[in-house]
Amino acid sequence: MCFMAHSKNRATDGKITYPPGVKEISDKISKEEMVRRLKMVVKTFMDMDQDSEEEKELYLNLALHLASDFFLKHPDKDVRLLVACCLADIFRIYAPEAPYTSPDKLKDIFMFITRQLKGLEDTKSAQFNRYFYLLENIAWVKSYNICFELEDSNEIFTQLYRTLFQVINNGHNQKVHMHMVDLMSSIVCEGDSVSQELLDTVLVNLVPAHKNLNKQAYDLAKALLKRTAQAIEPYITNFFNQVLMLGKTSVSDLSEHVFDLILELYNIDSHLLLSVLPQLEFKLKSNDNDERLQVVKLLAKMFGAKDSELASQNKPLWQCYLGRFNDIHVPVRLECVKFASHCLMNHPDLAKDLTEYLKVRSHDPEEAIRHDVIVSIVTASKKDLSLVNDQLLNFVRERTLDKRWRVRKEAMMGLAQIYKKYALQAEAGKEAAKQISWIKDKLLHIYYQNSIDDRALNEMWKCQNMLRHHVKDLLDLIKQPKSDSYSKAVFSKVMVITRNLPDPGKTQDFVKKLAQVLEEDEKIRKQLETLVSPSCSCKQAEVCVKEITKKLGSPKQPSNPFLEMVKFLLERIAPVHIDTESISALIKQVNKSIEGTADDEDEGVSTEQAIRAGLELLKVLSFTHPVSFHSAETFESLLGCLKMDDEKVAEAALQIFKNTGSKLEESFPHIKSVLLPVLQQKAKKGPPRQAKYAIHCIHAMFSNRDTHFAQIFEPLHKSLDTDNMEQLITPLTTLGHLAMLAPEQFAAPLKSLVANFIVKDLLMNDRIPGKKTTKLWVPDDEVSPETLAKIQGLKLMVRWLLGVKNNQSKSGNSTLRMLTAILSSDGDLTEQGKMGKPDMSRLRLAAGCAVLRLAQEPCYHEIITLEQYQLCALVINDECYQVRQAFAQKLQKGLCRLRLPLEYLAVFTLCAKDPVKERRAHARQCLVKNINLRREYLKQHAAVSEKLISLLPEYVVPYAIHLLVHDPDYVKVQDIEQLKDIKEALWFVLEILMAKNENNSHAFIRKMVENIKQTKDGQCPDDPKINEKLYTVCDVAMNIVISKSTTYSLESPKDPVLPARYFTQPDKPKAANVLGAVNKPLSATGKLQTKLSRMETISNASSNSNPSSPGRSKGRLVSQKKTAHSYTLPF
Repeated sequence: MCFMAHSKNRATDGKITYPPGVKEISDKISKEEMVRRLKMVVKTFMDMDQDSEEEKELYLNLALHLASDFFLKHPDKDVRLLVACCLADIFRIYAPEAPYTSPDKLKDIFMFITRQLKGLEDTKSAQFNRYFYLLENIAWVKSYNICFELEDSNEIFTQLYRTLFQVINNGHNQKVHMHMVDLMSSIVCEGDSVSQELLDTVLVNLVPAHKNLNKQAYDLAKALLKRTAQAIEPYITNFFNQVLMLGKTSVSDLSEHVFDLILELYNIDSHLLLSVLPQLEFKLKSNDNDERLQVVKLLAKMFGAKDSELASQNKPLWQCYLGRFNDIHVPVRLECVKFASHCLMNHPDLAKDLTEYLKVRSHDPEEAIRHDVIVSIVTASKKDLSLVNDQLLNFVRERTLDKRWRVRKEAMMGLAQIYKKYALQAEAGKEAAKQISWIKDKLLHIYYQNSIDDRALNEMWKCQNMLRHHVKDLLDLIKQPKSDSYSKAVFSKVMVITRNLPDPGKTQDFVKKLAQVLEEDEKIRKQLETLVSPSCSCKQAEVCVKEITKKLGSPKQPSNPFLEMVKFLLERIAPVHIDTESISALIKQVNKSIEGTADDEDEGVSTEQAIRAGLELLKVLSFTHPVSFHSAETFESLLGCLKMDDEKVAEAALQIFKNTGSKLEESFPHIKSVLLPVLQQKAKKGPPRQAKYAIHCIHAMFSNRDTHFAQIFEPLHKSLDTDNMEQLITPLTTLGHLAMLAPEQFAAPLKSLVANFIVKDLLMNDRIPGKKTTKLWVPDDEVSPETLAKIQGLKLMVRWLLGVKNNQSKSGNSTLRMLTAILSSDGDLTEQGKMGKPDMSRLRLAAGCAVLRLAQEPCYHEIITLEQYQLCALVINDECYQVRQAFAQKLQKGLCRLRLPLEYLAVFTLCAKDPVKERRAHARQCLVKNINLRREYLKQHAAVSEKLISLLPEYVVPYAIHLLVHDPDYVKVQDIEQLKDIKEALWFVLEILMAKNENNSHAFIRKMVENIKQTKDGQCPDDPKINEKLYTVCDVAMNIVISKSTTYSLESPKDPVLPARYFTQPDKPKAANVLGAVNKPLSATGKLQTKLSRMETISNASSNSNPSSPGRSKGRLVSQKKTAHSYTLPF
């Protein structure tokens, strides 16, 4: 449309003519008078029509005057409203050619009218009718169409649309709604194009957040889209094409809401998406997990909607969607399964398509997916039984045997509800009741499962077993030829047996006498050999005990202490109630529970509880009485347990096989042929603990284990994939145990696996950012799969090294550098800050425990540097309470087995400043137990004097001194508060060592400290500050010895030997005493004073509080970082 001058001759003098009775309207009059005069002008224009040619010419200058800035920018809203009404009528009267020729003036006028439309918002306003008149007028005339050829048309239209969507509310009647739709639809349908900005003003109202805020704006947008569907569809298609296919998310602020918009548009009019739906098929195959998940969620709503015909109209899209039931990403599969119930209820005709996919998902490795398959089928069944076929119900039936309690419970409860509705209440007639009649036979009662707690009984059997072995060893020794070593060995074994009897002091002579009797009396020896034989039955044992007591007894001596002791010993070692027959009876009872024919409930025990308890009992007995399990019936029953879905039952069965199956291959070949595939399957795809036991079973039971191991190793090795961390844990567990048991068999692939997959792919990458939390620890089930996989990766490396048992390839050095790098970086190896604090705590613990495991192997203990040892030691002061607790338990376990070298006992001295009382108490108990254990061991093994430095508890002192010298908290050599901490730590261990002055040990400790002062620090021999610290700590130790002992000055029984790695050869004079103010008496408890005020001192058993460690925050590790970080990738 051209903007031309009015065709009539305009007044050349520019004089404004007003309607009769209306005087001049200017800024010279009051607002009230202006409003009065404008109302009369409005009435005049309202009464005019397009045919009033004379009046149009007469009032042309008035029309131009009303469009002046004076009116368009007038401060009074009533004036502006009346002017807007006049302008709307002017456009009506002068149509199709407006009296305004300037594009800028036209823009100003329409932006002005748009602003006045905001008055529509208040329906209670006295002026509302006039605002409605304005809307009605411009909608009817389509006034805004004049703007099509303006450069700024898009700005004008966009502002109009925004205004209308803002003002629409529930106070408006249908006429207001209709006029708004008319006004906006004319712009879409009659214009040349729809800009993205204009389209956004419509679509934004469909976004859920906006939709919920203003339902009327949503209805307006919906009506507009329905009205303009054909015209607007190309622009909608273009928008989705830009975002979905080309990835140009910058084209619109609504790009992030594309999937919400597609759903809304589909519900409004499916024709709007004719060209968009094929794009969704492409997106279903995206490599981005989150994108696939969003599309699956969207299509679930579109396919599942009650009146949707999308599945029949677009079969390729439906088939592509069904393929997502087998998606690699767990949340995608879960979403598909959840959709199934809506689909079954709203579209029964699709049940056949869904059945095939639900069958696969009912066996999904993910518990949540199996659970939701049940929920979907049961939900549809409860609505109408005819919606589900027998196959679907059978899936529910199968899941009543699921390995997970949550799934079993859902399946059983679901079947019970279906049975109640259709059989008991007969809501669907006899046919339906007949269809599900099988349910009543299938249902089981649901019970809470408690594990067996007969610890006292278990311990009794273990002690019996141990004592039985000791007696058997004594019998074997007695049969050997006499020699010098013979007497020592017999005496040593007599002492061991004595300690397992009450009152060892009195019974020692009696056990010696029994040994002498066994040497001399072959008949008694034979009877005792039968008694301790693994194959001895309870009946045989009874005969043997009678024969031995009869032979040793004497009628002349009714009270015989020796005989009483022998009877007690025989009762301890005789199988009085456990043999092959009793094991068989126990197995039969467990079988009855498994088959459901036992009277467990009459005994007040659930069936599952009885099965678990029975297997736990059998597990203990398999360790103490393995031969008693050697029967086909027993092994067949255990096979049945292995196939149960209950993880604990299967675990127990595997452990029993491991303990008892040494001769299974040759004696029971038919069992082997069935057992082997089960073990291989569990090793590949079972839960991690079952996989571990399965590997150890194969190792313990089968001769051709190399072949079996290869059949497991190869497929697992090839299928390792970091994209699915949850499915990585079992393979890593299995491969780790294979690496430990058969390192040479898989030497080359293991080396490559560790270097390329474990280190480069798994450990050196953080894929999924950890949850942001202030907690340092979370429960096991909340630990991320990626962290669990990394922990298994670390364990695999360590197990491999423990299997290899040599460091020829320097793999041990590389692994130790990796482990200590984890420790020095606070658990965040990549230091990218992606990991959550709980995950970092788990990895610090795993790395610390891994170093402890390697230290138990001599070839790796030798290569652990002092810096690495110290970094590992600091884990006992970790900021996380659970890390300190678990690390201390692992440390204690290794020390009690005499596997960890003595320097690791010194680590407990660092617990002196732990803020939690229980941790300090535990550390003290560990020190007491270990010191007593070593002293007892040295008494029993007099021949190990050459290993004295690795066993004598007093030799922990040099290690403790060296560890404290390099304690990062010890910064200022002469600082009084820091020296007090040193004193507390030394007293923590010296108090226990000096409790008894055995073999003049006080003098030995004094001499040891004196000798250290003649040396330099072996780690930093040329560092004067470190050496000064060394002599200062020695002075503190010397002060403790002098103040707490009266015998320290005596001659030391032996000259102490200092560990060469820790101290140089003596080469300097004794240093001066620098104790000063720390030379004060110590309390026995060693209380913290300096740091306690800034430490949390409560146990965070609830995982909500995290007691800080004694100064072991990140700052404490700084001094170690440089050394630990100079690692390269292993191997």
